[in-house]
Amino acid sequence: MSKPKAGFYWCASCGGCEESVVDLAEDLIAVVAAIDFAFFPCAMDFKREDVEAMKDGEMAVCFINGAVRSSEQFEMVELLRKKSQLIIAYGSCAHMGGIPGLANLYDLESLLKRVYSETESTDNPSGTRPLPQTTVPGGKLTLPTLDESVKSLDQVIPVDYYIPGCPPPTPLLKAAVEAVLSGKLPPKGSVLAPDHALCKECPRIDSKPEDLLIKEFKRPHEIQIDTEKCLLAQGLMCLGSGTRAGCAAVCIKGNMPCTGCMGPVSRVRDHGGAMMGAISSLLEYTEEDQIVAALDSVVDPVGTFYRYGVPASMMFRKHKAPAIGGH
Repeated sequence: MSKPKAGFYWCASCGGCEESVVDLAEDLIAVVAAIDFAFFPCAMDFKREDVEAMKDGEMAVCFINGAVRSSEQFEMVELLRKKSQLIIAYGSCAHMGGIPGLANLYDLESLLKRVYSETESTDNPSGTRPLPQTTVPGGKLTLPTLDESVKSLDQVIPVDYYIPGCPPPTPLLKAAVEAVLSGKLPPKGSVLAPDHALCKECPRIDSKPEDLLIKEFKRPHEIQIDTEKCLLAQGLMCLGSGTRAGCAAVCIKGNMPCTGCMGPVSRVRDHGGAMMGAISSLLEYTEEDQIVAALDSVVDPVGTFYRYGVPASMMFRKHKAPAIGGH
């Protein structure tokens, strides 16, 4: 009997999700013995033509990581959806848009101008930029074009399951592969991670005050962090109280606050908005000027609360204000 076929594909991301596959270590041997990698271009020599030659639904499952922005990524995820029985959004970028999704705070022209003309290390007096098509002696070369907005995977194709994290915890990947092979999967649309907040399994939970009040927020480099005390109680912006568990609290065990990469629990519509409300409720002050001063100590609020989820949030992107007269 032939083994079920699986695929892994990389869109707009950093490569950490592929590293999490390697982190399976000796368990990777068991995975390779159980499934047939039919498409894994980051690790093996596969081409787009190989996917196009497959029958529809030939792959049992395809794990897709990264946000979607380029024309090539749009085309590939649509093709992989057609060729796969199950699509799993793998990692924060596919799940919510991830750090690449912060680009939605700017329009595309501003980003291109900054990258190719204005960065401190750029020496490009002619303002040269990559072109979608260039004629060379041997013919025409083409490059993918960029969409105006970064999108999470489910904003482009139907997604069956999600594995969150930046990168996803290896045990969640192993459990997902086992579930696919056994057919014992939860209802479609489920996030394959515990549906409770990280605080519930935080190793420092017993040190969190029952009535926690905060005067101002500090960044990790500004204080000597107590290795045993609740990070939020130390005035650090730890988002564990509103972020899904499943990561084994690796950041907190490393004496750093949770930044929210596992996303929200199922009862939350907008992760960043929920966290802003929760954190604001912990301020010790009641006077408006004191509250404003305390919140001013949060450097880069959007990057703090929406670090991994601008595309999946209710705002999706920053929109230009309409011109006077509505034109």
